[in-house]
Amino acid sequence: MGNSHAPHQVCSILPPYLVERLTRHDDPAVAEAAQRTLRLDREVRGRRETRAARVGSGRRAPSQPATGAEQGIIPPYLRHAPTPGTQPAEAATTGGGPKRQVDDAKHGTTLPGTPVRHEGEPPVADASANEAYDGLGATWQLYWAAYQRDSLDGAGLPLVASVHYDTGFDNAFWDGEQMVFGDGDGTWFRSFTDCIDVIGHELTHGVTQFTAGLTYVGQSGALNESVSDVFGSLVKQMSLGQTAEQADWLIGQGLFTPQVKGTALRSMKAPGTAYDDPHLGRDPQPATMDGYVDLPHDDQHDNGGVHTNSGIPNHAFYLAATAVGGHAWEGAGQVWYDVLTGAGLPKDVDFHGFATATVEAAGKRFGAESREAAAVQDAWTQVKVL
Repeated sequence: MGNSHAPHQVCSILPPYLVERLTRHDDPAVAEAAQRTLRLDREVRGRRETRAARVGSGRRAPSQPATGAEQGIIPPYLRHAPTPGTQPAEAATTGGGPKRQVDDAKHGTTLPGTPVRHEGEPPVADASANEAYDGLGATWQLYWAAYQRDSLDGAGLPLVASVHYDTGFDNAFWDGEQMVFGDGDGTWFRSFTDCIDVIGHELTHGVTQFTAGLTYVGQSGALNESVSDVFGSLVKQMSLGQTAEQADWLIGQGLFTPQVKGTALRSMKAPGTAYDDPHLGRDPQPATMDGYVDLPHDDQHDNGGVHTNSGIPNHAFYLAATAVGGHAWEGAGQVWYDVLTGAGLPKDVDFHGFATATVEAAGKRFGAESREAAAVQDAWTQVKVL
């Protein structure tokens, strides 16, 4: 089901409560970086309704870039065909392959920045630009190879990423039009292009935007975050050729510097165990409904705890995928994709509604008495949603 005119949402990989902890840090440089991150996040969120209203309106020329997040959904300078003979290997069996462009924001906040690498061009000297380029390609590859989906919108949408956003910016986000990556503060966080699953996570917010359009608040917002974790993990698993049993099921492993007492931002295998640090606090994610956190639906409380409660559907997916075994994108991943892209899923669906939809989808695709259907049903039962 298409939803190209859905309102844009600014979805960040780091939950605001994690960045908020750093605003009180003793190191002024760390505190300032965190404060700037939160301030910029609020500014972008404040403009998103204006941006949504401009979808489909007049475009700007490459020499007249929009600032912040105010450009149209597909700027004209991205409407180009890849240079013949220079497409990546994964595009050989497709009708066109990914259309990537990586820009350098040069530590400013004007987007998209200066183009540094286009589709089919060789690696450049900037490691962050190359990591972003590869992550865009790996995400495109998962959706094409596993689900025959051509880019985020299913119709070859160009994939744009800006690196080196602001100074010490502690986040990466999908702003409804493109990817944006900060370099991290260097004390607690590394560059946000370092983790391929982070890139896959954020781009999947784009897929959700063009399909189910899950409302970014409460349980539907937690599902929005969880779906991004699911397919972000699958991007990583496919790129490494891993089975469900071989995967680490960690989101953002390697994003923390050695100073942090933790392994990743989140664990789908064991929510609540990803980090426990004196400065960042302890991973608050619950693994079952017993730990569900009922919070106000506002920005101060992460839109009702969307990054916290996502641990519950995350754990359900992990349980289903490992019970089915093999490549997770072929079993549980196919079921979740069917639900995300199928008709009839309410934008404000709750956990129970989504769980029921996955059980029905598993039965429809694999058979009501299949191992896959049983695994999905049991997974949601274990996390106490069904």
